[in-house]
Amino acid sequence: ADVRHLVGVLHRLDDAGHTVVVIEHYRDVMAEADHLIEVGPEAGASGGLVTAEGTPEKIAGERGSRIGPFLKPILGSGGGSGSAKKKRHAS
Repeated sequence: ADVRHLVGVLHRLDDAGHTVVVIEHYRDVMAEADHLIEVGPEAGASGGLVTAEGTPEKIAGERGSRIGPFLKPILGSGGGSGSAKKKRHAS
């Protein structure tokens, strides 16, 4: 319930024309994004590189993405059927 409420607040801010930047690891929040930037590949000295970027659907289909495999089940096949825009207006 808290995540659903947070996502609703973020969508209202976006719909009002605000820029919203969120640093998040929870896949349901990431799936709602218009654009993701994945930084890695590891933490600390082994990280800090942009390893993937784009829509959640694009990231879900990226072979080298660490978060893609976690997004894919909630987005479908990665072919756009789980579009954040569709989910936004469905809720």
